[in-house]
Amino acid sequence: MRIMVLGVGQQGRAAMYDLCRWGDITEVLAADRDMAGVGAWLEAQAWGRRVQRAAIDAGDLPAVDRLLTSFRPDLVVDLLPVTLHDGVVARAVAHGIHVVHASYVTPRQEALADQARARGVAILPEFGLDPGLDLVLLGEAVRGLEQVTDIRSYAAGFPERTAADNVLQYKVTWNLEGVLRSYRRPARVIRNGRVESIPAADIFAPANIHRLPLPGLGDLEAFANGDALRYLSVLNLVGTDLRHLGRYVLRWPGHTWLWKTLVDMGLLSEEPVVVDGRPVDRLRYLAALLAPQLSYGPQERDVAVVRVDVTGRRDGQPRRMVLQLTDHRDLDTGLSAMSRTVGFTAAIGARLILDGRITRRGVLSAVRDVPFAPLEMELARQGIHVIRHDSCLD
Repeated sequence: MRIMVLGVGQQGRAAMYDLCRWGDITEVLAADRDMAGVGAWLEAQAWGRRVQRAAIDAGDLPAVDRLLTSFRPDLVVDLLPVTLHDGVVARAVAHGIHVVHASYVTPRQEALADQARARGVAILPEFGLDPGLDLVLLGEAVRGLEQVTDIRSYAAGFPERTAADNVLQYKVTWNLEGVLRSYRRPARVIRNGRVESIPAADIFAPANIHRLPLPGLGDLEAFANGDALRYLSVLNLVGTDLRHLGRYVLRWPGHTWLWKTLVDMGLLSEEPVVVDGRPVDRLRYLAALLAPQLSYGPQERDVAVVRVDVTGRRDGQPRRMVLQLTDHRDLDTGLSAMSRTVGFTAAIGARLILDGRITRRGVLSAVRDVPFAPLEMELARQGIHVIRHDSCLD
């Protein structure tokens, strides 16, 4: 099996680490614009010398075409910035090559479903931590019940308590600009049986925040994470009597209060502010200012959490299904919990497609098309364990 990892940042390095540790992958190509940095990192790995390398600007689609033609991978693990996915997915399908990425599927990618299916190509989007692991766990929990009334899904990465030593109580394991863009995204939830739309400006309002106590971590704050209703159809829950449905991000207490203040002050407004006659993007400015101050120290660890909590009925009895995984930065490899849970997951998706454990073709859904048992087994090989609680509610 031949795999190309396109984009070898933190998540891409975790994917490379996972792919190269197992003997079923015969050839791996690392492709990135910054091959000097990637090459130095590969040279420090015991397995790094067997990885092929190519410098490429993935925004140059003819260059992507040439690389796909010359290397002829069976699958591309695309861990590039989200704005580049559409072009890469389209070129992969044109070449008859499977592709996995960790970002939300787009209309342009969904429009390729018939072409991909006809060519025997699997497009697996939304397969990292969030979206990704949360969706697979959600599908497993919902399938374990005959009737579902309440869904709460949580996913997040944040510093360990001892590393949360700044006013934001947060540090960056990936792109801060991406985090801030998610902070001004509207959301939809179901509360008390009614669909509620939450404007971006109200995401951090106290009425939209709740606490979640987690063993070993303590109390965390939860706020809405995008449109939870988009997954109703793939869960076969359209038209059912759901009392609650929500996808949530977790942070340490106090984080949402501070961000509500900053949002109210306009720091995340989409309208540029004019300084000396020049427009300045507020979000990009804020990301550039804060990111260098929010990096992890060499011995500091981040935490990644995914928790799915679903209630309903089975055999006429009220039941509650909770599936949860927690990971921490590996100080030996330097891989953060976020890069492990995103990069390892994407690499596992690649193997599941190539070895036939995922058989469907076209545009796939992590909720519906990724089998839980082999994913759980592959995560356990990397020391990431899913804990399941299936209890009766009397």
